[in-house]
Amino acid sequence: MLRNLRDLFEAIGAPAETSSPEEREHALQLATAVMLVEVMRSDPETDDRERQATLAALREKFSLEEDEVERLLELAERTAEDANDYHRFTSRINRGFSREQKIRIIEYMWRIAHADGTVSAHENHLMRKVAALLYISHADYVGARMRAKAHAGLD
Repeated sequence: MLRNLRDLFEAIGAPAETSSPEEREHALQLATAVMLVEVMRSDPETDDRERQATLAALREKFSLEEDEVERLLELAERTAEDANDYHRFTSRINRGFSREQKIRIIEYMWRIAHADGTVSAHENHLMRKVAALLYISHADYVGARMRAKAHAGLD
């Protein structure tokens, strides 16, 4: 599934028309995983529930095997540490996913934010910022949050 780090870092920044379909899919997976990792990183008190929610979201979104999900998450964590902004990731997501798929990513991000039972101010800020970069309407944003709360049993 995942190739070496250099190839993936190049693929994430490469124009879509110059990449192979496999490279575009890997770059899209990595961009999505980085956004999910950013939710974990934005919480000052990260715990294992958020990591497990991230793994579950990646499994569900991409139908990956367990070892592939672990490797993708590890790569996303390293990539997130070196990232200066979200644009290269959100632009990849905007090019690669439909409106409904982007809303689903926001819902996954909310699931991670709600995994520990509370949403920090940093998580809330990140969610608003990413939703705006993904051109998610306020109604879809709120709907995704409500579904994530229900999934977490926080109604």
